[in-house]
Amino acid sequence: MTAIAARTFAWKRPSVLPGFNLTLGYSLVYLSIIVLLPLAALLLRPTELGLDGFWKAVTAPRVIASLKLSFGASAIAALVNCAFGLIVAWVLARYEFPLKRVVDALVDLPFALPTAVAGIALTSLYAPNGWTGSLLAPLGIKVAFTPVGIVIALIFIGLPFVVRTVQPVLLDLDREVEDAAASLGATRWQNFRMVILPSIFPALLTGLALAFARAVGEYGSVIFIAGNMPMKSEIAPLLIVTKLEQYDYAGAAAIAVVMLIASFIMLLVINLLQRWARRHEDRG
Repeated sequence: MTAIAARTFAWKRPSVLPGFNLTLGYSLVYLSIIVLLPLAALLLRPTELGLDGFWKAVTAPRVIASLKLSFGASAIAALVNCAFGLIVAWVLARYEFPLKRVVDALVDLPFALPTAVAGIALTSLYAPNGWTGSLLAPLGIKVAFTPVGIVIALIFIGLPFVVRTVQPVLLDLDREVEDAAASLGATRWQNFRMVILPSIFPALLTGLALAFARAVGEYGSVIFIAGNMPMKSEIAPLLIVTKLEQYDYAGAAAIAVVMLIASFIMLLVINLLQRWARRHEDRG
């Protein structure tokens, strides 16, 4: 009787949150207001153009150029962050060195720094008369006001996503497995490729997806260093803002829908790769 009474008391014990039905209702209402309604408005607004008008709006040469630049630069920046973010996470997780906490804190700087401030700082640094730009200018290398500058800005704002996703996984890895592989004759590269990489691969893909998603929609840190020249260094978010300033709301929504669909497709592919990596890891 005592056990039954204890279980009954535990079942009836009040919780911090209200009952399941009420909590679920709050959650659905909140998600509807914050996510679903804006998405529905975004998808419905381009219908004002009609199918032909929508197709003309999203296939205009200026729009195609801006979409290629946004997705291409975001993909390059995400891949660079995937490689160098892994290196930074590895150093922070596996080594002790002076000022390690300072370096660890600097990784989060893009999170705390306003994007406009980051854009101005990068432009001042890489402009032809800046500290770094003045050294590159005699070599014929121009960074600011080119697509290269856009990639650098996207690398800057996307690096923490990879580092902070991979670093906890590296810290939780069992070092005994690596020692066992080394005792069996595995080289450092074999140990990393066959023992460590399969364990961190899902987290690495997650960091890649987060960095890419952040880069695609980035605006503040890019517009200063991009130069914003149509057909050359104009990103899609800037083109959307330009159309909004011209009161072309349907045209801006059409470009946003294309970006939304493309982002969903790429994130779906990355999620499928993550699922495949987890299954492969479980079988191994």
